[in-house]
Amino acid sequence: MSAMKSPTELGTKPVGKLLLQYAIPAIIAMTASSLYNMVDSIFIGHGVGALAISGLAITFPLMNLSAAFGAMVGVGGGTMISVKLGQKDHITAQNILGNIITLNLILGILFGAICLAFMDPILVFFGATPDILPYAHDYMVIIMLGNVITHMYLGLNSVLRSAGHPRIAMGATIFTVVINSILDPIFIWTLGMGIQGAALATILSQALALGYQIWRFNNPNEVIHIKKGYFKLKRKIVGSVLSIGMSPFLMNLAACMVSTIVNQSLASYGGDLAIGAYGVVNRIVFIFIMVTIGINQGMQPIAGYNYGAKQYDRVIKVLKFTIFFASIVTTVSCIVGVFFPKLCAQMFTDDATMIDIICHSMPIIVVFHWMIGFQIATSNFFQSIGHAWKAIFLSLSRQLIFLLPPLLILPQWLGLDGVWWTMAGSDFAATFTTAILLYLQMKTFKKQMA
Repeated sequence: MSAMKSPTELGTKPVGKLLLQYAIPAIIAMTASSLYNMVDSIFIGHGVGALAISGLAITFPLMNLSAAFGAMVGVGGGTMISVKLGQKDHITAQNILGNIITLNLILGILFGAICLAFMDPILVFFGATPDILPYAHDYMVIIMLGNVITHMYLGLNSVLRSAGHPRIAMGATIFTVVINSILDPIFIWTLGMGIQGAALATILSQALALGYQIWRFNNPNEVIHIKKGYFKLKRKIVGSVLSIGMSPFLMNLAACMVSTIVNQSLASYGGDLAIGAYGVVNRIVFIFIMVTIGINQGMQPIAGYNYGAKQYDRVIKVLKFTIFFASIVTTVSCIVGVFFPKLCAQMFTDDATMIDIICHSMPIIVVFHWMIGFQIATSNFFQSIGHAWKAIFLSLSRQLIFLLPPLLILPQWLGLDGVWWTMAGSDFAATFTTAILLYLQMKTFKKQMA
């Protein structure tokens, strides 16, 4: 598939076939990405111990914060590139690529340096207790030393998908999984590096994949490629990238804040093992969420291109297909969490207390997951067509309105169960709100198509 052919087929090929063509590689890539995160947890849980899993769980807020900056650039820039390719504006798309690289370098280095300078206070703020702080510290120091690599790798993968190369983006992700899975047992067990070995395996695998991406983008035959003279930041491009990318940024930022309060509540009402138990549930649920995100990444270039080309009937079709497939995936996650929590728990740990907590909490947390595929697909759809404020509103309403206030109140009455039921309730309320916004958007499309 040539680079010139791909943008054209986004506006002509049957939408269903296009979505499968673009989504399957993204699904494989996202599943692989979630699997290597899970592999880390499994090796750490059985090779280091239950408290190490809790230490890893404490790092989630900081990882979300790092992902917030990476997503702001990668998703914002990728969306712009899709739209510009739809408009046949290849020069602007070229400039966007150069600006994405420069922004990732600046933000990756700055964020990593600040976190390294204040690592322990940051982790304590996020809920680390004296028993799990050493594990969280050892892991995140290495992750932050390689933060710029992570930002650049994720950013360029987003551009690959947007520029019509979903299979290459998939291949880069699978490569990191394979390398990470090989290095994990070597570093953790053979070399005795413990949790630091898991972090080092992650960064090295991403660095190797990044090298391939850079080589690929140096091909002058591509529609957009790395070229001198395009790296200088342009105010208009940077403003548009950050504006569109503000939705995933705020979503991850809100997730960071909520995760912090969740960890603090878990520590207060359930102790260190409750934090670890939630970390395990997160890893399992994350697999299904990442598959859903993969479907949405397949939708993104199709929706963005056809929205730019004003082919609104194709935009609506790809949204319907995306909602259907995403809902199937999240329904499966609901079934797994409700009926097989013990099997999931035993994959990560032999600690009886942690297993009991997981078996009780997981069915509650996922009880409304059958409906969040619709919520995730619609929110990403608004982002894909450049309606940033709608995606931002949906992200913030779920985190800051439907999740945060009950999280501060319910545990005082229900104890640890209050934390679990708050998560379930926020999924239900967010889906209902999303349905209203989508209904209004569909009415707008019908007027434009008339």
